[in-house]
Amino acid sequence: MVSEPEIKVCDNNGGFMAQYVSGSDGFWHFHPEYEIMLNINNNGTRIVGDSIELFDSNDLVLIGGNIPHCWNYNRDSGNTSQGRGILIHFNLSSIGEALLAQHELQSVRILLMESERGIHFSVGDALLAESHLNNMVNTRGIEKMISFFKVLSIMCSSEKKNLLCSETYKRAFDERNNKKLNDIFAYVRENFHRPITLEDVSKVIDMTPFAFSKYFKKYSGEGFVEYVNKVRIEKARYLLRETGYQVQDIAHQCGFMGISNFNKHFRREEGLSPRSYRGRFRKAP
Repeated sequence: MVSEPEIKVCDNNGGFMAQYVSGSDGFWHFHPEYEIMLNINNNGTRIVGDSIELFDSNDLVLIGGNIPHCWNYNRDSGNTSQGRGILIHFNLSSIGEALLAQHELQSVRILLMESERGIHFSVGDALLAESHLNNMVNTRGIEKMISFFKVLSIMCSSEKKNLLCSETYKRAFDERNNKKLNDIFAYVRENFHRPITLEDVSKVIDMTPFAFSKYFKKYSGEGFVEYVNKVRIEKARYLLRETGYQVQDIAHQCGFMGISNFNKHFRREEGLSPRSYRGRFRKAP
């Protein structure tokens, strides 16, 4: 059974909750607090409202209150890092309405209004914000507040941010459909390394293969096979960058039926071969 999105209660005493998080199972939830999430060195599928996107390292988002969301992380048994992301929760009361009313914070007011659709920022923005987010976890008092406003400043001045939820997004739509998609993504996350048939995955949400194909295309915007291949390529990118596995072993670990099949799909997505992609990250400084 697919559950309704859970409401998550955050006990932050009206201030700022800042903590490191690891790449564990995400769950479909919402809460009244604003959320800043930086995924540092993991990847998977990010769902925010009716937005469904693959994400990779240095993924930074700002989400307004009460928007259901979750991260389905790809499995990576070889990485034992515990500090794989930084999570911030805050309320408007944490900043103060009188302060927000000041002319100097007009850009912050606009940013928070835009966050009601969720905002995704560029890798460059994420790299600029990371040290300040780290400071929020490791400091208290005025130093924590200074770091918070530095993050907001980076977000306000970003030239490459984009809104996640559609203009017509409705939470009723979300509760009816994205919860099913969340289970599908979790199934793909657990099984992308082996062949996945429409018969197998359609059973996850109790549909026929034909009905499932139409449903997935309608609500995700792409075909199921296309999505699975993108998940596999996303995992392959990570393994090519971060490990010394042979290319043919990576192809097998990511569920591709042979090296030629892997090369074809990788070149289609990246515009270059897996070996050339790896070479971009192995050159001496």
